[in-house]
Amino acid sequence: MALIFTNEKCIGCNKCIHVCSCMGANIFTVKNGKNRIEVDEKKCIACGACIDACEHKAREFKDDTNHFFNDLKRGANISVLVAPALKANYPDIYKNILGALKKMGVNHIISVSFGADITTWGYLNYIKEYDFKGGISQPCPAVVGYIERYLPKLIPKLFPVQSPLMCAAIYVKKYMGIKDKLAFISPCIAKKLEIDDPNNENYVNYNVTFSHLIDYMKKHNIKGEEYTDEIEYGLGSIYPLPGGLKQNVQWFLGDDIFIRQMEGEKRMYHYLEQNEYSISNNRVKYLFVDALNCESGCIYGTGIESSKLNNDNNLSSLIDIKEQSKKNGIRSAWSKKLKPAQRLKRLNKQFSKLNLNDFIRKYTDRSKQCQYHIPNTTELNRIFLDMGKEKEEERKINCSCCGYETCHDMVVAIYNRFSHKNNCIYYIKKQVEEEQLKTLQQAEDIKKQKEELLYAVEKINDEFSGLYVSVDQMSKENDANAEETSGISGEMQIVSDFCKNLENSIIEISTLLQELNNNNEEVVSISSQTNLLALNASIEATRAGTAGKGFSAVASFIKELADKSKKTVIESSESQCRIEEAILSIQKDAQKLIEIVNKINDRTHSLASSTEEIAISVSSIIEVSEIIKEKLRTLTQ
Repeated sequence: MALIFTNEKCIGCNKCIHVCSCMGANIFTVKNGKNRIEVDEKKCIACGACIDACEHKAREFKDDTNHFFNDLKRGANISVLVAPALKANYPDIYKNILGALKKMGVNHIISVSFGADITTWGYLNYIKEYDFKGGISQPCPAVVGYIERYLPKLIPKLFPVQSPLMCAAIYVKKYMGIKDKLAFISPCIAKKLEIDDPNNENYVNYNVTFSHLIDYMKKHNIKGEEYTDEIEYGLGSIYPLPGGLKQNVQWFLGDDIFIRQMEGEKRMYHYLEQNEYSISNNRVKYLFVDALNCESGCIYGTGIESSKLNNDNNLSSLIDIKEQSKKNGIRSAWSKKLKPAQRLKRLNKQFSKLNLNDFIRKYTDRSKQCQYHIPNTTELNRIFLDMGKEKEEERKINCSCCGYETCHDMVVAIYNRFSHKNNCIYYIKKQVEEEQLKTLQQAEDIKKQKEELLYAVEKINDEFSGLYVSVDQMSKENDANAEETSGISGEMQIVSDFCKNLENSIIEISTLLQELNNNNEEVVSISSQTNLLALNASIEATRAGTAGKGFSAVASFIKELADKSKKTVIESSESQCRIEEAILSIQKDAQKLIEIVNKINDRTHSLASSTEEIAISVSSIIEVSEIIKEKLRTLTQ
């Protein structure tokens, strides 16, 4: 986990990116469908700007507070080094906090203000011995971290003298002979980077920030009697103030010495970046740059409680400490009565037993872990086009909503996968506008389609009107067919009756023929009756239409019989045998006619059933048509 990390409250608002000076230290990601900004610990310098900027409390930091107290409980030998900012932030309970630590088992309590005095001594002597001018102060670990990671050309210009914390730790270890583990009661998150730096040889073991220390003591109800730090110190107590190191050096070299003072997260880092060439090539006129990450100095460091930020009481308290540090006697290096040169002489005498080399440190070029690539013109253009930025003015909107100062920086971040085009509000806005245009076009298309649908429905309604007419006509014709079928059925019954009568008549003719020889008059009478039957058959054949063709044939046969009967009566009884043969033929034909009539009756019954089915189908057609019309009506509303 990074020293500064993102918790679950993050909403991806990009404020952390906006205030961060380190390209790539904040990575835009999407986790579980939610935008997040993660921290790359290799690129982060723990400047704390993101913690101050985040309104959602989505950024937290870790330190060694729990580890420190757990080791104390186990009986570990631990001494503490206390930052002077603790007294400034908690003037009323400062001594009680120290007493509580002592009560819990801390062996020694030493103010880092004493270490700051050593740092001042080291700077003055290093400048004199190596004519080191135009350098950069290094008490701030965030500044050191930034130069090591992003401006490695400035590493030779970092003062190699240790910070007040490390000077105090080295003094405690090498000159006081204390073997304890050392804990730093700290106003700074980034001090953890300095403590863990291999170049500092593990002099300090714990970074215990003010914020987590006070929370822990409140949570566990830890209290103590008043206690004071163990070593006297001078103006080192004002190091937490902006320009504190500058004031200390000028105290010994005079106010006419020009020292460049620079603090404040982005402003300070931009200054170093913009002046990298002049600083690295000794083109500057100042003795050195007193550089601090925090705009208000360490007194309002990144590791203090938020309620203490910009509290004027803190500043007043530190000013009081400053005045108290200035002695009235002429034997002290902090005497107000002495001139700067005299103070310097006194300072060197006070620390005459110190070896400057004990307080020299090295730095590490960490730029490889922070390298990123600048895309060429072709790659820049490709990314801009992918973001929908075709025109030059679109590529210089520089709204900073993505967190980056310029659209160019955003493209660089996208190219290095620190961000994504979806994090560009202009891109999203353009996507929304394009979607809006598509939606409007779709709405227009839908409107047009609806109009076409309405027209189609009208046509369908017209077709339905025609369908209703056709169905109605079909229904009427079906009813007519049903009536016609019933009529045919009735007529066929007459034909059937006729066939039966014909058969009876033929039987009678046979009887009469047997009596032919006895009574010609009877034959004549039969002939007349036969003619009448032929006439009836013809009439019935005409009524039956096509179906009555058989009847027509029968009528023809009967008529022929009648004629022959008359001829037989006239000519002779010699034709009797022939008449009998004809009668037999008529009987056969009559039987066939009966069979045809039966078949026609069967088909007539089937036709009647079909007309009933047609009538049912017509009703179904009308019912379904009404349902379809209703659905079409609903569709067009």
